This record gives sequence, C-alpha cells and structure tokens, in this order.
Amino acid sequence: MFLRGGATQHAVRGVRKGRELAGRDWVADEVPVALEFNGVSHAVMLATPLDLEDFALGFALSEGVLASRDELYDVEQHEDALGITMRLRIAAAAFARLKDRRRSLAGRTGCGLCGTESLAHVARELPVLPDGPRFERQAVARAMAELGGLQTLQRATGAVHAAAWCSAHGEIHLLREDVGRHNALDKLIGGLVAARHPGPDTGFIVVTSRASFEMVQKSVIAGVPLLAAVSAPTSLAIRTAAAARLTLAGFARGDDLVAYAHPERLSLEPL
Repeated sequence: MFLRGGATQHAVRGVRKGRELAGRDWVADEVPVALEFNGVSHAVMLATPLDLEDFALGFALSEGVLASRDELYDVEQHEDALGITMRLRIAAAAFARLKDRRRSLAGRTGCGLCGTESLAHVARELPVLPDGPRFERQAVARAMAELGGLQTLQRATGAVHAAAWCSAHGEIHLLREDVGRHNALDKLIGGLVAARHPGPDTGFIVVTSRASFEMVQKSVIAGVPLLAAVSAPTSLAIRTAAAARLTLAGFARGDDLVAYAHPERLSLEPL
C-alpha cells in the first residue's frame, strides 16, 4: 500500500498484544502549508499534503476571503524544504476585503483561531439557513457506518480526521481526510465547490471529531443544513448553530445521536 503525500513508512519497535513488534509502520504526514493571496502571505496551517487545492479553496471560502468560487482565478502549488505554499490569484474585490480583515493563523494543528487579531474577527455575521429537508436518523447512522471503510488514510495511520458530504439517504458522495479536523472540513467544502456540486443544501455533513464553533461556522457558510459529529459539540458551537438555524447533532454513533440545535430537521422517533 502506497499513500502518496498522505503517509510515510517509519521503522518502529514496541509491544502489541503481548508480543514484541519490530517492522515498519505508516505514519500520517504533517507539513506546514502556507496560503498566499495575490502574493501576500495570509496563513500557515499544519496539514496533510493531500487535496491541497480543495483545501485552499475551502479555506478561502469558509474564512470569508472569497465570496464565491468565481473570485478565484488560479491556484499554484510550490514545494520546498520548508513546506508547501499555495499561491492563489483572486479578484481585486476579494483582495480588498482580505486587506480590510487581515488574520495571521500560524499555529498548531487544528487550532483555527491562533493569531486572530481581535474578538470581532472570531464570530463573523453568518447567514440564516432556510427551511431545508428533513433527515431520517437512519440516514445519519448509515453514513457513520460507511465512514470508516472509506477512510483510507485513517486505516493506515490511525491519526487523521475525516469530513464527508452525504445525500439525504446517507450515501457518502465526497470524503476528505487530514490531521486537522478543520482542514478536513475545508478540503470537503473546497471539493464540493470545485466540483460545482448542484445541491450541498440537500444533504448533510458528518465529521469524525467534536463539533467546534468553527466547524459549525464553516458548515453554515457552505449552506449545509445538518452537521453530525461523532463526538460532542461545544457551547459556543450550539449557540452559533441555533442562531444560524443549522441542525447540530453530536454523539452520532450507531443508531444513536443527540440533537443540540434545531432538532426539527431530524426524525427522532425510536426505531
């Protein structure tokens, strides 16, 4: 098995199931990824070097740098000994907005607010989601059951998160993985937009992590009406989801889940 750009084999020794272990093991790759907009460095994130064009686009959209895919003209990837630089060429209007609201996000993996310059930059004004489809709880359970089998990198390394977009029936149509949960979601959003997916608002997103405030914010900006997480949400995530009319579910495991905001989009009757 060769996971180009996503994992590297390392020599290991240890004990497993009471027996001495010696051999080679797959370890998830983690590299600095710099995001440049029109030649100006904006953020440095630690990420898995897979699907980086999706990551760059999803980050730019979910962080409010781009208002739409049409404001991105080109993406180039440059690698050197220090890491990877994604050079995005964007519309003048988008670049003007970026200069008005500069953020420096150099930080640890999964740290979405490192370097934010003021409290006003944390919670942006979000759209209020319209009334959307109602989802069966079994659809969420189906998606969660399929998730593990599609996580190639996680099965090899045990070190990455996944975010997946699912149809209303729980079929996984697109999945992205990364060492950072925010990065995985940005990659998913970028992948949906790059593919010009006709209806992200007709399905839902599942994630293999807790549901933080930023995960909620990114899902709302993507226009997805339901975010279901394997683990728990935070209180700020719940308040943000409630205000934006996002259905937020946590502890989605097997047939179980807990709705923390707008449960009316979910069928919660016992099976």
